[in-house]
Amino acid sequence: MKPVAPAGGFRGPVKRSITIAGHPTSISLEPGFWTALEAEAVAHALPLSALVAAIDAVRIESDAPPNLASAIRSWLLAQAIAG
Repeated sequence: MKPVAPAGGFRGPVKRSITIAGHPTSISLEPGFWTALEAEAVAHALPLSALVAAIDAVRIESDAPPNLASAIRSWLLAQAIAG
């Protein structure tokens, strides 16, 4: 199997500011992850900031919390695998 570039090609991270618990935070994700995160927010009938806050709350509870961007990517991958 030969890998194929994603639609739009390979692109670097895009930084966005999201407010979590009243505090703005910057998150850098590749455009495909932003698209997937926005789709999951719609699927769960949540504002994007609420979904990110929920992922952040789970992330903080782990023994060795990763950074927020890594937690979001891991959560999105788990969602994709779960179908």
